[in-house]
Amino acid sequence: MIKRTIIINSPSYLSLCNSQIQIVRKDKHIRTEPLEDIGFLLLDHAQITISLPLLNALRANNTAVIFCDELHHPRSMLLNLDGNTLQNELFRAQISASTPLKKNIWKQVVMAKLRNQAAVLAFTGSDGKDIESMAAQVKSGDSDNREGYAARLYWPRLFGYDFKRLREGLPPNNMLNYGYAIIRAAVARALAASGLLNTLGIHHSNRYNAFCLADDMMEPYRPFADAAVWELYRICGDVEEIDTDIKRELLSMLHSDCHCGKEKRPLMLAMQASAASLAQCFNGTLRNVEFPAFLE
Repeated sequence: MIKRTIIINSPSYLSLCNSQIQIVRKDKHIRTEPLEDIGFLLLDHAQITISLPLLNALRANNTAVIFCDELHHPRSMLLNLDGNTLQNELFRAQISASTPLKKNIWKQVVMAKLRNQAAVLAFTGSDGKDIESMAAQVKSGDSDNREGYAARLYWPRLFGYDFKRLREGLPPNNMLNYGYAIIRAAVARALAASGLLNTLGIHHSNRYNAFCLADDMMEPYRPFADAAVWELYRICGDVEEIDTDIKRELLSMLHSDCHCGKEKRPLMLAMQASAASLAQCFNGTLRNVEFPAFLE
């Protein structure tokens, strides 16, 4: 089922009422939404109050609650830590995963990312055939850093030779940051629902990062945000502050179609397929992770 994304960006009080989320705005306007329809709740205002019963209900529904900072950037998430009946078994399998298995999974991650980058370049009218060829050359664990080499080719072709991909860099870096934050939250939600531990990555291992696995698994999904930002950048140009319309456009990419396996499905469902197949790789019943392919 495709879940909805709700943005709250005005002073509001959110509570649980008859198994629904009730949103009361400062002007006393009341809105209700069925909990089971909501996949992501984005809270983007300093004067939002939310009740504990509602937070618990959102957790039980495996809704990702995303909190924004004073700059309106997504900064933290609330996720369900008990989202799968086999969670203990999956945690054990994930923790005991061998180094060769993790290196093989990371190889698959990088290959899928490079293929999607090549497809995005073709979509934008640039040549990405060399990056597509590079995907077939990725070694176990990406030991010779094909991912890094491809990035040096990819970014200038996508946004011009003056562009530098930096977190604190000039636009459209801010839109890319926002898009990646949404993808990270969505991937983390899918992993938690599949009973996997987001903290324990296969490649990322920063001791201060609670979402290492999400950071690993989101890599093949980043090009989808790149394509969405490329289209917005053509229309909007340099945007210093991301407004609500741009946020909604970036959030809508979760509903965009991709190829996943032999089917065409929304990106949000592809994330669920990736997470489920990763869990099967950890428990030994599958060898390959199911990743999305960008539709040109």
